[in-house]
Formats: sequence, C-alpha cells, structure tokens
Amino acid sequence: MKWLQTLILGLTCALTFSAHAEIARDKDLNIEKVASGLNIPWGMAVMPDNHLLVTQRDQTLSRVDMNTGEITEITGLPESIRVGGQGGLFDIRLAPDYQDSGWIYLSYNKNIDGQGATTLSRARINGNQLVDWQDLIVTRSRTGNDVHFGGRIAFDGKGHVFLSLGDRGERENSQNLANHAGSILRLNLDGSVPEDNPFVGQDNALPEIWSYGHRNVQGLFYNTENNTLWAQEHGPRGGDEINLVKPGNNYGWPEISYGKEYWAPLAVGEEQKAGMEQPVKMYDPSIAPSGLIQYQGELFPAWQGKLLSGAMKLQHLNIVTLNENNEAVDEKRLLRSLNSRIRNVIEAPDGAILVSTDAGAIYRLTPAN
Repeated sequence: MKWLQTLILGLTCALTFSAHAEIARDKDLNIEKVASGLNIPWGMAVMPDNHLLVTQRDQTLSRVDMNTGEITEITGLPESIRVGGQGGLFDIRLAPDYQDSGWIYLSYNKNIDGQGATTLSRARINGNQLVDWQDLIVTRSRTGNDVHFGGRIAFDGKGHVFLSLGDRGERENSQNLANHAGSILRLNLDGSVPEDNPFVGQDNALPEIWSYGHRNVQGLFYNTENNTLWAQEHGPRGGDEINLVKPGNNYGWPEISYGKEYWAPLAVGEEQKAGMEQPVKMYDPSIAPSGLIQYQGELFPAWQGKLLSGAMKLQHLNIVTLNENNEAVDEKRLLRSLNSRIRNVIEAPDGAILVSTDAGAIYRLTPAN
C-alpha cells in the first residue's frame, strides 16, 4: 500500500502546484466568449441570477445571459445622455445592499444646454425596464469638451459610493477644489455628503471631493478587506498611473507627471513636488488602462491581491503584483491574442474574470487546468 500512498501524495502535490501555478501565457487560460455584437461595453455588473448587466457607451443598457449569449435591451434610460467623443453611458454597479434595496448605480454624461457633465445616478429594474431613476449628483464638471469624463464607480461597504472624474480636457481643473473635475468624489449612498469628507466646511472647496489632482481615472476599486481605494488613470503621452488613494491627498496633475506633451517631447510639469503624491506604478509608454480590480477570489490563487486592469492602447490584460507595503514589484501582460482594446475587467462571484472589449465582445476567463 505504500506505493498507493506515494501516488496519492504525488497527485495531491501536483494538483496543489497546478492550482497555485503562475499563469504566464494565454494558453494557461480558458478564454470563453460569452457575448458579442455590443457597442463599446463600458461597465459590467453580475446579477444574483448570474445574468450580466452591460452598459454601452452609445446609450444602451443590456442584460446578457452568460449561458446562451442572448442579449436583451433594458429600457428606461434618460434622454439626457449626451453621446459623443469619449462621452455617453459609463459605469454600472449593484448597490452593496442590492438584495434588499434593488438599487443599481450608473454614471453617464448628462446633456446640459449642449454641454456635458459627469453624473452619478441610481435606478431599479422592473422586468426589462429601469424605474425610480434618480440623479444623485450632477457634478460641477460641465464643458463642451468630449474628453476625460472619468465615470468609474466603487463602494466601500460602509454606506459610501465613490465616483471618479477626469479633468474634462482643462488641466487647471484638477488643482481647483471649487469644481469636481479631476477628482474622486465620496458620497453617501443617497447622494448626500458624508460629514467626515476631508474638505467639508472648507472655503472654496466642494465637500464631495475625496482626492484631487487626477487627470482621467478610468479604473477605481475599493478593497473592503483592508479598506484601500485604488485608482488607475491615464497620463498624457506616457505616464499612466496606479495610485493608492487617501482622503484629502493631491495626486499632482498637471503640476507633476511622468508624461510628455502630445505635440512635442516636452515634460508636463515636474516628476515630484512637495505635498503631491507619487504613483504606486507608472507606465511609459502608456497602456491606456481601463477597468480595475484587486483580485480576491479562489479560482486564481496566484492572482490574489494582484491588481488587474484592461489596456486599450496596448491591448492586453495588465496584472500587477504588490508587496506587503503596497509597492508594485512585478507586472505581466496577457490576452494579447485577442487583438482588442480591453475596456473593463470585473471579478464574477465564482472568481472567474470577465473582460469586455471595444470590439463588442465579453469573455470569461478561468484557469486552463
């Protein structure tokens, strides 16, 4: 029987090694296409029945059956969504208390007299229609520019919702606390202002602001296990960043940046300045990151604690390893075989990874083993 015990031990060790082995190539993954034919699928949220809600930038909300790929349109979006350039319908997230409240949070570019403002809203779903629509905040970011909206949503599990905003194409906005552009906001779930926000009661500062000095945050994730807020943002030519966001901090744009002007090889600002935060990681050349999670599931044990994001310009899944001090120590790039701009990344309840591409497809990733 000793040979049998040895065999069982060997198989157990092999399975354990396989489960924890680093995934280094696309062939280490099962890459399953679950839907196609969408129009720039921007945000994704998994429903309790395992259907997937998907926002599309062209002012469309759909429900996807992940077993069959069937797509059903959800009606009831406001007519005030302004579509153009980088603007339109943005993110979607289920409220932390969704099972009780039924609230779904969405962000979009609201048309105000021909200009656009990043807006956070919530609604419920009744059948195939949105009902009880509420605009929680129409941000002070209004401009005719069709760039740098931000629009990512995150929850801290403590009754607060975060919303990211870009500088709206006007750099000076990011250092101006009298507008919301170029900042991350923190609100109560009903849209009111938390009393412990860092700028509450300060003159010439909007109380919703949590952090500022951002260029265009396109990835936002709150880790409720260790209470950390992560943001990933576009720099100019070079200088994309991952930041560990803390209340009241200034992340520097455009006073500090590792990027250069688009029109010449000239630096934008300085690389460091007193009172302004340094990124955890900087990308040069730019990858154009979009969507961000810190993986917490069991399906990919080797990815636990790593930051996963899409890359639009360099078309891959970006995986960053952090050490115990939240310093970036390694990076891997997968899914180049898709040859697509990856717009968003989320973790499904079973630990699988869902990614959406600007080509209109959604993929489900699981380990090949």
